Amino acid sequence: MPPNTDLHMPHEKGVILVVDDAPDTLALLCDTLDLHGYTVLVATDGESAIQRLAYVIPDAILLDGVMPGASGFETCRRIKAEPAWAHIPVIFMTGLAETENIVAGFDSGGVDYVVKPVREAEILARLTTHARNARISRMVRDAVDVAGTGSLIVDAQGRIAWVSPLAQGWLATLPRSHSDAALPDAIHHVLTKDDVLHVTGDDGRPLCIRNLGCAALGETMLLLSQTPEPQRNDRLADARLTPRETEVLSWLAKGKTNRDISEILSMSPRTVSKHLEHIFEKLGVETRSAAAALASGAVA
Repeated sequence: MPPNTDLHMPHEKGVILVVDDAPDTLALLCDTLDLHGYTVLVATDGESAIQRLAYVIPDAILLDGVMPGASGFETCRRIKAEPAWAHIPVIFMTGLAETENIVAGFDSGGVDYVVKPVREAEILARLTTHARNARISRMVRDAVDVAGTGSLIVDAQGRIAWVSPLAQGWLATLPRSHSDAALPDAIHHVLTKDDVLHVTGDDGRPLCIRNLGCAALGETMLLLSQTPEPQRNDRLADARLTPRETEVLSWLAKGKTNRDISEILSMSPRTVSKHLEHIFEKLGVETRSAAAALASGAVA
């Protein structure tokens, strides 16, 4: 059975996998999470949870510590042993409140622990924190491997949620209207007006700032580079790509898979595929490598 790519489509707050053999707990959590904007996946034991992960990578896992078959602690160890899943935050839910059980949960790779009966407000607060941190970590992983660029994430309140060391150094060269301003003027400009801005820092070096759009939970990712963007060849310029198609093509040229692009740009892999179909048609190419070559300034 092929993966259901619709489940990769970003939801307002993300995708949560709930693993519990108690129907009442599952019903309570599913209703609560759905009401607060999460997409909920369900598993009733450790083995079915592992099977879910083969198809969908959630933003967080709520995992019962005691279940038939493999315990939650054993299931968590299996999850953390798989590199593709190791980044997923696991929050344990169990009636075992003794210190040794709590320690066992953390030793197996859990990031948090709540005691049953679960309290809705507590679960929501913990999920908000851990899912947000996990999303930022994924975005950082995708961004920092782009050679020659610095990465910056700005939250919905206009505050810096994360900045790479390279970007931090460049930001220090940009002027601010007020000495106590949280962001340089150029960053405000890119966030509110332009997708791309070329400026010159106090050190006299040119800086390109690119807005990659909403990443998660109202946060925006920016890429900064001191290398001016190359002039696009006539074939690419005549293609009249939409801004979204241009973003998809840019990440394709950096070697990203459809899955990577979907996470970076907060869209489903199916939408990425549709954008690539239009890009290939407009560019008159048939392969990803040919499109990437055009985007990189090479002659296809």
